[in-house]
Amino acid sequence: MLEKKQIISLMIAFMLGIIVNETYAGFGYLEMPLSQLRTAPELNSPTDWIKEDQINVYSNRVVIEIKDPEWASFTNTNSMDPVIDETSHAIQIVPKSKEDISVGDIISYKSDYAEGIIIHRVIKIGEDERGWYCIVKGDNNPTQDPGKIRFSQITRILVAIIY
Repeated sequence: MLEKKQIISLMIAFMLGIIVNETYAGFGYLEMPLSQLRTAPELNSPTDWIKEDQINVYSNRVVIEIKDPEWASFTNTNSMDPVIDETSHAIQIVPKSKEDISVGDIISYKSDYAEGIIIHRVIKIGEDERGWYCIVKGDNNPTQDPGKIRFSQITRILVAIIY
């Protein structure tokens, strides 16, 4: 037969078990799938220009089948950090029509407000009395670029970044 001290010890252990179980039961959310914990808003991603069957990986090279690719390198403006920086390289294509441009795409364009080619992300597409336009913004810039970008100003669409 159990002695009084043993019975008290078992009761204390049992009660501690209940307390610990109730305490940790409140942390059950930690076992949820990560997708249910997501708090960041969904953002528009670039168009999927390169399908998996266009990429061939070999032991000594990678071959990406893209029609009319163009090579791009970048200057150090920090406007597209951390996605693109001066050490990045990319593959771009020339868009055939305005339908090739989607919100989330990263485009190169000739600006009316700055010299050279600018590469920024499309954040809005619209139409006004002059026709189709898009609004762009550098990922690391606090504000959008000035003015509306017309299709005639767009020189390329970024389809791959190589780090």
